[in-house]
Amino acid sequence: MENKNTRSSKPTNLLEKKAWPAIPSSFLSLMKIHGAIREMMASEVLFEIGQDSYDLAYVVKGAINIVDRNADKVILQIDEGNFMGEIGMLMGQKTFFAAVAKTDSTLLIMSLEKVRMLMASDPNFGDLLVSAFAARRKLLMDWGEGGLVIVGNENGKNTKRLLEFATRSQIPHRFVDWKNKEAVAELMLTCDLPKAESAAVVGKSEVYCNPTPQVLANALGLDLVADTNKLFDVIIVGAGPAGLAASIYGASEGLSVLVIEDTAIGGQAGTSSKIENYFGFPKGISGSELAYRGEIQAIKFGARLTVPRRAKNLYLKQNHFEIELDDDRCLRSRSVVLANGIQYRRLSLDKIEEFEGNGIYYAATDLEARYCHNTDVVIIGGGNSAGQAAMHLSKYGNCAYVVVRGSTLSTTMSSYLSKRLEENDAVKIITETEISRLLGKKSLEAVFLKTKGKEEELKIETKALFIMIGAQPNTNWLHKDIQLDKNGFVVTGQKTDMQRESFETSISGVYAVGDIRSGSVKRVASAVGEGSVVISQIHGYLNNNSLKVE
Repeated sequence: MENKNTRSSKPTNLLEKKAWPAIPSSFLSLMKIHGAIREMMASEVLFEIGQDSYDLAYVVKGAINIVDRNADKVILQIDEGNFMGEIGMLMGQKTFFAAVAKTDSTLLIMSLEKVRMLMASDPNFGDLLVSAFAARRKLLMDWGEGGLVIVGNENGKNTKRLLEFATRSQIPHRFVDWKNKEAVAELMLTCDLPKAESAAVVGKSEVYCNPTPQVLANALGLDLVADTNKLFDVIIVGAGPAGLAASIYGASEGLSVLVIEDTAIGGQAGTSSKIENYFGFPKGISGSELAYRGEIQAIKFGARLTVPRRAKNLYLKQNHFEIELDDDRCLRSRSVVLANGIQYRRLSLDKIEEFEGNGIYYAATDLEARYCHNTDVVIIGGGNSAGQAAMHLSKYGNCAYVVVRGSTLSTTMSSYLSKRLEENDAVKIITETEISRLLGKKSLEAVFLKTKGKEEELKIETKALFIMIGAQPNTNWLHKDIQLDKNGFVVTGQKTDMQRESFETSISGVYAVGDIRSGSVKRVASAVGEGSVVISQIHGYLNNNSLKVE
């Protein structure tokens, strides 16, 4: 099982130094006070794949191997002076590796309950653990290691959907293309793969045929909504910048917080290839990285997040609220924050649904960028998202065409971004133009453009069309008494029979922040600000409505 290339917990680069930090004496003192010694014999199993949770273990003597049962190999050796675990421990995720004693070993074990208690009371303890755990998850992503193998056709719709979910959710995984006969044959030694467009192998041999992201989340233990009897202080619908900010501030101030997200952490902002004008990041940061950092903060303070789960109804009870999920279960809370943002607008064109995922995309992350090699790229839209996409994709495609209806970008895009597009030789801006039709058989092959005042259409052969023409609010599931504006956005802060807080909706105890709110500025920074401020208003509401449900 082991080989000379087995990784060790002895750091060799900056990320590994974060993952395997020097252990201060204060950390060991807490482990000794709140933990217990466990002696292990060589080959003894500490935890197995698929467990609901596991305890924190510090290696006093010996070594522990982290084993991928699926590939039957040692992923990592935990040496003396290091502790085991990664961010899944705090998220409530099931274990996707096994831990086996390499030699006779002595461990110092602390229960997960004690870990959470110390994280809440000792900032230094919590910072050390969270930083190390987050870095280890990054390493697993970089290594392509994890208890999940996604098998499929690279251009298959469901395969892309699964890869997007796993990548944006920071789930360690390995992708095997059906064309890779050797890798497929290796998998077949431990499990029976179905003849399907896509499949997922979880653990050693648990196989799912054409699974949805929800099925995958259940199999990986990411569905954290098992306790439907709990009454939360606040349920936040949506895990974009506004929802994550609200969860961080709410949990850090002692509220019991649950966040529901139907796609992936980060929302629409999580699909941005690079955000350059966000405070504190002069070099810019990808939307997915910013969202991941926010998720880690929320988990650190004790917030619970569940993905992918869609809210489909909001009910008003006598002294609490109930949110019905897509599986008909109901969650209860004393207050609700609506932060579920907006959804992409589609163009009214023939074949558009047929080509979605096969040449038509609504996000421009590295996942989509790999489909832009050796082809021209067309981006429809004149906002910042379209501009960021063009800059990013111009590094992959032959030429990035930015197509806008207006006569200039200056009214819809930040000036720094429009200037960069104009100065980029790999980008061509086409104004006063709309897409008129699509061409292709099984996938997109070309687009036709119609420019104002010209009879002849312009044909661009392309395998990658990115549609970024704005969005509409996700409000069709809300209670009928929640007031919306003429465009369907949630109205907040209106005076009726009483003075309402600035983010409170027409129903007391229900708040709206971020892109879903009428009049909001559609920027990451403003969404974070609203999500942070709304918690103070919720405190006021909860203090005046202190009745709890048993």
